[in-house]
Amino acid sequence: MKIIIPLIASLLFSLLFYGQSIGLNLTLFSFLTLIVLSVVKTKDIMFRKNISLAIAYFLSAFLVFINHSMLSILVNCFLFILLVGSISEKNTSLYISFFNGFYSVIAGYFHRVIDNKSTSPNEKWFHKIDKWHLLKLIGISIITLTIFILFYKHGNPLFSKLIEQIDFSFIDFQWILFTVLGFYLIYNILEPVKIDPLTNYDLKTINNLIEKTDISFSNLKKETQLGTLLLSLLNLLLIFYIITDVIYQFSIEDFRASTLSSQVHNGINTLIGSIIMAILIILYFFRGSLNFYTRNKTLKNLAYLWIGLNSILIILISIKNNQYIDIFGLTYKRIGVYIYLILTLAGLTTTFLKVFKHKNLWFLLRVNTNVAFAILVISSFINWDYNITSHNLKHAKKIDMQYLINLSDNNAIILKEYSDNNQLNDLFSQQINKKYHDYKTELYSRNWQESSYENLTLTENLRQ
Repeated sequence: MKIIIPLIASLLFSLLFYGQSIGLNLTLFSFLTLIVLSVVKTKDIMFRKNISLAIAYFLSAFLVFINHSMLSILVNCFLFILLVGSISEKNTSLYISFFNGFYSVIAGYFHRVIDNKSTSPNEKWFHKIDKWHLLKLIGISIITLTIFILFYKHGNPLFSKLIEQIDFSFIDFQWILFTVLGFYLIYNILEPVKIDPLTNYDLKTINNLIEKTDISFSNLKKETQLGTLLLSLLNLLLIFYIITDVIYQFSIEDFRASTLSSQVHNGINTLIGSIIMAILIILYFFRGSLNFYTRNKTLKNLAYLWIGLNSILIILISIKNNQYIDIFGLTYKRIGVYIYLILTLAGLTTTFLKVFKHKNLWFLLRVNTNVAFAILVISSFINWDYNITSHNLKHAKKIDMQYLINLSDNNAIILKEYSDNNQLNDLFSQQINKKYHDYKTELYSRNWQESSYENLTLTENLRQ
């Protein structure tokens, strides 16, 4: 049973992917993976974390069919690796689960061969087989038989004629290799392994700081004085910067793209430097016993104030980015600014919790990894190219048409509609018509494995 399931699954894997581009096949493979894991790894997949990952993996597979975007495909593959790693050990941090999943997919079989202790009772019959002897039996027999056939061909014309009529061209060796790789992949994910030192260290590491008994109150007092002075000066400097930035923002009259771009990018660079320095300084002062020092209240309040001021800085950058988008429209870089601001705000929030609740560096790493992962998954729900195009055509005061044309074919229909209803220059009209024609051709030429939701909803409209 342990071999039959991956064997059948590998044949289906070849049917779905061999010679095909990504489309419905990735969605079907994701469903197949969940079914197989549910059958083979029922107990392991029924934990809360693994159920959540399985649901996210299922949704990402559906989004591959709906959006047919590179982001949804990458997120689906990412979740696939993450789910495999979480099944190998459910209690690890997200990034450790990813490492374990990647390791299982790439080298799971070889890990189990080398580490005999990981062999389960149901697999022992397979590992008891002398595979080297079996390989010699098959290999030596085939080679010897081939040599003697070549000898006999020259000694008997009738035998030679019969041998020459044997045609092996029907055998697709690339398909065989592809199927073998599919079997290897599926066999690995059904018996995922883990990187023991890394996994064990993660399992033993808690999120809370532990108060030490052998502390020097004299040193803590000096560190508190240094931290109080340093954070006081930095808070005053940041307050002055924010005031001048607000005054400048209200007085600006130049709304050229280059000016707004410079403001946003310079603001982001300032934010990067400020946040990194803020977190590093706070982590330094609150790395250990100072968290439990009874006279650290002023230092803590200054740390909270600096976190709050950096949050105001985030708001100012988002306002500038909004102005940029209102005039010149959405782009991936401008969306990326928002994502960075969200991640930065999450970093500041977790830093506040680290100081307030006496957490350690691992807490920051684990929580912020989870936040980044959640943002990545949520972002895959959106058909970005279509929505960027729709927003810019409706709301942007200055449309960068060439940028929209260079996006994926997900916006071909809406660009064609806009071109038909508005006067564009000949170059843009020609490029849009070509994009639309290529999109129609690509839709019609897809096999069923490559199809997406567009094939169901848009093909009839394109025919009309």
